[in-house]
Amino acid sequence: MELGVIGLGRMGQIVVDRVLDAGHDVVAFDIDEVARASAAEMGAETVDSIPAVAESLSPTRHVWLMVPAGDPVDAALAELTPHLDADDVVIDGGNSNFKDSVDRAERIEPTYLDCGTSGGPAGAELGFSLMVGGEKGAYDDLEPVFDAVATGPEGHELMGPSGAGHYVKMVHNGIEYALMQAYGEGFELLAEGRYDLDLEDIARTWTNGAVVRSWLLELAEESFREEGSDLGDVADHVAGGSTGTWTVQESLEQEVPLPLIYQALAERFNSRSGPRLSRRLANRLRYGFGRHEIKRQ
Repeated sequence: MELGVIGLGRMGQIVVDRVLDAGHDVVAFDIDEVARASAAEMGAETVDSIPAVAESLSPTRHVWLMVPAGDPVDAALAELTPHLDADDVVIDGGNSNFKDSVDRAERIEPTYLDCGTSGGPAGAELGFSLMVGGEKGAYDDLEPVFDAVATGPEGHELMGPSGAGHYVKMVHNGIEYALMQAYGEGFELLAEGRYDLDLEDIARTWTNGAVVRSWLLELAEESFREEGSDLGDVADHVAGGSTGTWTVQESLEQEVPLPLIYQALAERFNSRSGPRLSRRLANRLRYGFGRHEIKRQ
């Protein structure tokens, strides 16, 4: 199977690598020559423009966008879609707002699949969790690609019509905010409480059989091991927040209370008011699962 990939950042490179490893062909583009060279070394055919991606693929063409949400997606579509037709498929693997995905699916001629992607660069070896929205026929045709990019057949699913994939990913991220906040607050109490405790030892013990074990907890153990129980010079500054904001906005529209997710979002926005270990741990955890930059003091 052939796949075009536009956007060769950390996540896009992983898509290329996993699709090639599964025996498929890839035509790749990025504005960064170094990124294109890296994809070429993996075995992809690289081209020097977005239209060239479409022109290099055989009908029916499948193109995976892995570019930042918002205007970059629309800019890529504006260059790409004049070179595609109704039988072709575009996959948006970024963190787009689900309402934008619904609009794009209605607006462009090719079939549009919105694909929420979870796992981050740290999950590259195992594969991603993929939440897809759009037409079932297009999803079925692309199952070999989704099998390759995801952890396997169990790592992806068609969630519903257009927008459903990014909707599920939006809520996923809201849950992620609340989980990070809960871990951060618990470890802050342990750090400031009545005993002199080693937080790495606690995290390691909990990852082995405790009810609260999870990948985030494994990343907390890694954080304390590499930075120390006081997290060293990790800053009290938690970046991000767009998907959490969308989750809270949707909860207000649907009149579904999300107090934990809202409070976690508020803590992110409040993270410039003073140092707290809970937010500093959230800062470090974002590096663990997504290789996001660690803000330092």
